[in-house]
Amino acid sequence: MITSLAQLDRSRTYTYADYITWKIDQALELLRGKIRLMSAPNRQHQKLSWRLTVIFDNKFKNHPCEAYAAPFDVRLYDRKKSLKADRDIYTVVQPDLCLVCDLKKLDDRGCLGAPDLVVEILSPGNSAKEMRDKKGIYEEAGVREYWIVDPERATVTRFNLEAEARYGRPLIFVNDEQMPSEIFPDFELQLSELFPMPDEDMAVE
Repeated sequence: MITSLAQLDRSRTYTYADYITWKIDQALELLRGKIRLMSAPNRQHQKLSWRLTVIFDNKFKNHPCEAYAAPFDVRLYDRKKSLKADRDIYTVVQPDLCLVCDLKKLDDRGCLGAPDLVVEILSPGNSAKEMRDKKGIYEEAGVREYWIVDPERATVTRFNLEAEARYGRPLIFVNDEQMPSEIFPDFELQLSELFPMPDEDMAVE
């Protein structure tokens, strides 16, 4: 039984079949079969995660889609190459927030296949990963809409699948703008709810 990271070979390529046998306290993901350690989120990250969870809960409470917050395993596979068996899945991620509309993808272990919407909140040390590695993975898996929330710049970047199942030009929303969702036309994110002014933030605390 694998109970420590020291027992794993970080140069090896692992699958979900390996992942589910590990009994390790450290949070981690598999990105194309490679282990990626997840650092503990900081206070600002958790504050934004909570606000988004409340916003999504209010919006999708009576909606046929279901929202899930991390920790929640999402098993992704290359739709052109991979089967759905555990041994054929090389990517397991834990998005900060995801929305799944095809409920057949859900099981007791999480989600098998691409959520419709994925939200990742940047933290110190993970910006390059979210912008490069995960963007490519979500694109290949067919995540229809991908948001990157940047606490330092108070921005949200939105990607959407376009022709040939590729992400189009990113759209960046700032300050107190309203960001519409392309795949949910009746949903707009008010950035002022996510990034209140400093005096408003203090009042809440």
